[in-house]
Amino acid sequence: MPKREIIEGRPVLLVIDIQEDTFVHEGEDDGIPVVEDYAERVSRTRALIDVAHDVNIPVVFIKEVHRPDHVDFGRELDGNEGVHCIETEPTTEYAKSMDPRPTDYFISKRRYSCFFGTDLEILLKGLGAETLVLTGGLTDVCVHYTFVDGHQHNYFCRVVEDCVAGSSERAHEGALEAMEYLQAGARRQRTEMINAFRRFADNRESSTAVSAVGV
Repeated sequence: MPKREIIEGRPVLLVIDIQEDTFVHEGEDDGIPVVEDYAERVSRTRALIDVAHDVNIPVVFIKEVHRPDHVDFGRELDGNEGVHCIETEPTTEYAKSMDPRPTDYFISKRRYSCFFGTDLEILLKGLGAETLVLTGGLTDVCVHYTFVDGHQHNYFCRVVEDCVAGSSERAHEGALEAMEYLQAGARRQRTEMINAFRRFADNRESSTAVSAVGV
């Protein structure tokens, strides 16, 4: 197979489960085991969001939500996770520190994968997305399962490894290795992704200018 570019076609930034409780309950037991510096790692996503906003790359904010009577948890509580992300709790909302804007896109999910039971696929088709850039958490759960579903839907998938965090360091690294196994070059650093966003915008503007001259 030919070597793939960091961005193939049109990119979309997926901000996965960076919610207020990430920062409100920092260092506390809020039902989900996480690495010690979880909030610090996922907060680095803000730099990517800022650039995406600046260069008009679509940003999709995704949050996990559950009903107060727990009816939609399913088997989710059979593992290491306790009750979390109850939809009536203010801390379940999107993290304001990530600067979500009315021009962004917002999706709520009841399961780990951002594709499962949501309209994400319809949205991505409408946006003409080809490359999905994943950030947030958990690396080994929602990020990983979304990556797999994106891969199986034939998207190019990239995970910004210094903007995601897992339930443990071992699980975090294992998930990154699993994603790289599916798509070579999937693991990327924040700085190189920011540079790729800017190159994409520059190339888009150049193409638009050439088209205008041609007309």
